Amino acid sequence: MTKICINAHVSGSVQGVWFRKSTQDVALSHGLTGWVRNLPDGRVEVMMCGEGNAVRQVEAWLYKGPELANVVDVHSEQLVYENVHEGFVINDDADC
Repeated sequence: MTKICINAHVSGSVQGVWFRKSTQDVALSHGLTGWVRNLPDGRVEVMMCGEGNAVRQVEAWLYKGPELANVVDVHSEQLVYENVHEGFVINDDADC
């Protein structure tokens, strides 16, 4: 079982529509660790780590997001797995 991390930037109408909370719920249901935060430019940034297939499933979900979201684009890059996160948190701080 290969573990990976993905850093993704989601653009569109993704702030103020429960995107962070929904991402947290979906990530936790897939056993992932990491964080999600709003960016000043209106995008949402997600860092998620875990079993490769689970990470890819949540990455695919980002293209749809929660019901009220209107996702225009997702830009993601795979990173080397690092076990540095505990749980999956909503980060309200602009600096993770």
